[in-house]
Amino acid sequence: MRLKQFFQRVTNWELWPFYVLYFPIGIVWFWYSFKSRSFWFFSSSNPTITFGGFEGESKKEMYDQLPPASFPKTIYINHAAPFHEIHEKVKQEGFEYPFIVKPDVGMKGILFRKIENEEQLFKYHERIPVEYIVQELVELPVELSVFYYRYPDQQKGKISGFIQKELLEVYGDGKSTLWELIQAHPRAKYRLEEMKHRHEHRLDRILPENQHFYLSYAGNHNRGARFINLHDQIDDKLLAVFDQLSHYTGKFYYGRYDIKCTSINDLKQGVNYSILEFNGCGAEPNHIYDCNMTIGQAYREILKHWKALYGISKYNNDHGTPYWPFRKGRLFLKESRKHFTMLEKYD
Repeated sequence: MRLKQFFQRVTNWELWPFYVLYFPIGIVWFWYSFKSRSFWFFSSSNPTITFGGFEGESKKEMYDQLPPASFPKTIYINHAAPFHEIHEKVKQEGFEYPFIVKPDVGMKGILFRKIENEEQLFKYHERIPVEYIVQELVELPVELSVFYYRYPDQQKGKISGFIQKELLEVYGDGKSTLWELIQAHPRAKYRLEEMKHRHEHRLDRILPENQHFYLSYAGNHNRGARFINLHDQIDDKLLAVFDQLSHYTGKFYYGRYDIKCTSINDLKQGVNYSILEFNGCGAEPNHIYDCNMTIGQAYREILKHWKALYGISKYNNDHGTPYWPFRKGRLFLKESRKHFTMLEKYD
């Protein structure tokens, strides 16, 4: 079985590790660094987000720049504060269980949790080593990602990717245990250690027939979510919504919006949606996954986005947003990766 899974990983480029996937085209990234005379040429892409949103940016600085009603109710928690103060703050802000918690500086769904009760919040607060956010659980039925970029000298941008996410989930059959359902799931079976750790207290539970159970609430490809290409749904109405968001601050030029909404049509009308996150220049064009692309088609799509990123960053640099100095960027990345390595150990 393990040998079969190994060959499936080798022959399916979507399952390759990040650095293996990107290595063949890395020379293009370095070419843009050479042309711009800056190793961190991307750092000027989104001027109001730290490092352009490449890595290590705070969710708070992102939410502070979005229209107030466009994202879930969120509060920021000092992990070192006594729990009774946190419990009181959560009550005063009107949160009800369940809600979401995640690090203020995080990525790839690390330490993303759904909190069902006070005991779970206590355990999370006692364990997490960094500041985190408490956020209302958005239960709108449709989860989407929209990749958008706009050249600063233009009024209209471009939506280059539009996908719907299906979270990692199983359905009971009245006979199989949760562990058996996980082992049989086409995507969860590649994440057995993670699933065992996350659900160890209920692996022997038999789910009733047709009962729905989320294995992960994180809508990330690396967390097992499935992506459905909605490219044929991109139109002027959808673009107008994201042009308006881009112009709200005037500084969001390149990145990916992760959104929940009641329907695609409502999103196109600019109503009944909530922005879960805006990921800046470090955002992957995740519409390359689960869309039947060949590796060559995926590379062409990635390179198209890098070209736009270079053009946007160069324009901003030429007009007053300097690239980060090499030493500043190197130290920031070193601290950022140290931070994420620590979070992974706690996850």
